[in-house]
Amino acid sequence: MYENMYEKMIAVTNRHLVLENDTDGAYLKQLTYVASLHPKAMVLREKDLTEEKYEELAKVVIKLCEKAGTTLILHRFPEVVHHLGYDKLHLPLEMLKTIGRPEGLTLLGTSIHSVEDAKEAGRLGADYVFAGNIFETDCKKGLPGRGLEFLENVCKEVDIPVYAIGGITAEKMPQILGTGAAGGCMMSGFMQLKEK
Repeated sequence: MYENMYEKMIAVTNRHLVLENDTDGAYLKQLTYVASLHPKAMVLREKDLTEEKYEELAKVVIKLCEKAGTTLILHRFPEVVHHLGYDKLHLPLEMLKTIGRPEGLTLLGTSIHSVEDAKEAGRLGADYVFAGNIFETDCKKGLPGRGLEFLENVCKEVDIPVYAIGGITAEKMPQILGTGAAGGCMMSGFMQLKEK
């Protein structure tokens, strides 16, 4: 395998998955640890937060990631990106279709669920896509995975990096990379990874 198994993986945050998360301290400690592993990037995806709360959290996590030398991508709130003078954002595809690519970004991603979605994301100016869900996952209980063939088809049809999401583990990375994907996104695995 490659030297750092996380270098092709994007960490996706979810504070509700952090074990023993009775305080914000446990969550930030977990993010600090994950950032220290130097994944390809980290997406701050706390979907249930208000815009104001998200901005407060983003300020802290931007500093934390800068200190570790890990790329942070903010999620869903173009206004927060603008307020903070930040330049990396991941938007849901429906939002990207509505507002277009916000100005001033150096990195814009979106999530897709079909080859057609992926092509449209490219036309709308996305720099990368998350394609999923590839495997069955607790995050989408009861929804069967779309599989590696789906991932391979997406990779063949677009010229931007494709990252697999949904049921991804470090052990599955060789299969994922074998489809032509740039890497994989992991949520539960990173949020529950224990410091050795």
